[in-house]
This record gives sequence, structure tokens and C-alpha cells, in this order.
Amino acid sequence: MVNNLGADLVRILLVENDAFAAIALSSMLRNAGFTIDQTPSGEDALEMLRHYDYDVVLLEVLLSDIEGYEVIRRARLARSDVPMLVLSSLTRPQAKVRAFSVGADDYMTKPFDGAELVARINAVLRRSRGFSEPNIRVGNLELDLNGKVVMIDGNSVHLTGKEYAILELLVLRKGIVLTKDAFLNHLYGGIDEPEMKIIDVFICKLRRKLQAKGAGHLISTVWGRGYVLRDVAEGAPVMPAAAAVTRSETVAA
Repeated sequence: MVNNLGADLVRILLVENDAFAAIALSSMLRNAGFTIDQTPSGEDALEMLRHYDYDVVLLEVLLSDIEGYEVIRRARLARSDVPMLVLSSLTRPQAKVRAFSVGADDYMTKPFDGAELVARINAVLRRSRGFSEPNIRVGNLELDLNGKVVMIDGNSVHLTGKEYAILELLVLRKGIVLTKDAFLNHLYGGIDEPEMKIIDVFICKLRRKLQAKGAGHLISTVWGRGYVLRDVAEGAPVMPAAAAVTRSETVAA
């Protein structure tokens, strides 16, 4: 199984109070290339959502402190738009209807196929980011989210895993100024992070490879703020740095 949105790019919060299920699911998702944080508590999950930037939440309905429905309801009241996918042993239609009514984005019943779960995570993420198709074009650059392939004028560009992850993050948030902290968060997920200057090195190498293939100057430096990818042909405006999401931002209580 492969995380089609890029290794080390997608950060998932897993809310599961069955210890054995949590270990097995976390291992499977990490092997698929996702970064995983895990908690058995609904209250802890809400606290983590206030303080960290997650790309998707996977949660069980039957938790030991509060129901998963309540986690979703309170997160939506706090204006969190993070995609939420319910993984539950409850199979009755009423359970699914209730989950969707409080703001769930998808619902899978246990047991489930791991490959299907990864596919559903990727589909939910693409929809949440405004991309219904796996291929994205920016000028003469084309990004294949499924195959993790970069093409410029039909010619492939060889990138390292970290370079691809940076490019994909820039493409998916085109026009938004992303801070170096945001890149570190997605590349390393808060674990063994190197110094921030490593992002400058990655960006420099990425620019050289893209320009060598004829992509032009797609990645711009916004001094004192970070980096942004723009389609020069479109003259796309730069959104303010405040629009970029970093792990230091919080969800309003």
C-alpha cells in the first residue's frame, strides 16, 4: 500500500481505545507512508486538534470517555474543517446516518481492507483540498498524485522523497505562503527535526531540477515569511502568510 499524497506529507490523528487495534492500524498506516499521532481518548483528541495541524482524523465511535460522535460535533462547532473518517464496529444504518449528520466525511465498518482505507483517506484529502482528480497541472508542470510522478512538458523529473513532498505541498496549497515550520511539520511530523535551514537546501535543489527541465520560476521566496508556488502564466496572487497552516496554529475552542 502506498500513500498517494506523498510520504511524510500527510499527518493523521488516530482516535482508537482498543490498544491492539490501535497498534495494528498505526503500523499499517506508517508503512503506507503516513505520519500518525494516536490517542484512546476523545477529550485528548479535541485538545490535540486545538494545538496541532492534522490532515485527517480517523476515529472509533465507541470511546471510553465520550462518543466519537461528540468529538466530531465539538470539533465542527470549533470551526475545525479537518476531514474525519469514522472506523467503527457499529454497522447499523442509524450509526452511519448519525455520524454524517454531526459532520463525518466518511464511514467504514470493521473489519476493513487496509488498501481500501488508504484509498478512502486519499480521496477524502483530495476533496478537502479542492482536487477531485489525481493529476494536477501548474503551467507546464504536471503532478500525478497516484503515481507520485512529476512531468514537465511530458518529460519526467527525478526527485528525492523529500523534494517530492515539498513540491506536492506547494502545489496542493498553490498561492499560499508556507513557512519553513510548515515544511518541517509535514516532512518530519515533529520527530527528529533538523535545523530549519535544511528547507532552504531542499528548495534550492528542487528549483534547480525544475528549471533544468524548463519549468521556469515557479517557486518564489517571500522574504521573512517562507515560500510560495505560483503559476507565472496565470499571474496568481500571493495569499497572506497567515493563510498558511502551521502546527503552532490552534483551533478556536
